[in-house]
Amino acid sequence: MSADLGDRPKPEPFDELQNVYDVLEHVRQRPGMFVRNGSLDELGLLLSGYGLALRIHGVDEQFDLDPAGPFAQWLSWTRGWPMVCGWAMAIEQNRGDEPPLEAFFRLLDEWRVGLAAASNAPAGA
Repeated sequence: MSADLGDRPKPEPFDELQNVYDVLEHVRQRPGMFVRNGSLDELGLLLSGYGLALRIHGVDEQFDLDPAGPFAQWLSWTRGWPMVCGWAMAIEQNRGDEPPLEAFFRLLDEWRVGLAAASNAPAGA
């Protein structure tokens, strides 16, 4: 069994994590430790707790993964999906045969690439 883990990068220790995307890399590498059965509902709850902890402790971190936050707005705009129940339900209902967490991470990666491209675009473009 340990041979299967040899190709995976070792996750950073929790006390070295910088933001929600570092946390999500832990989830991506070891989903069974964080979400039961690859459930997007479970992932949504984990992220809601993360967002709540940021607010409670006054941490200045942009958090775009609220159920109706910028990530959900992007999904609605680019896919035409309703966000009445948040991004987790929208992905779950529109993922086809793709496993839920794989669909989430594929879409999250696409969104982040778009954000990076937009931040590198010349002013006025």
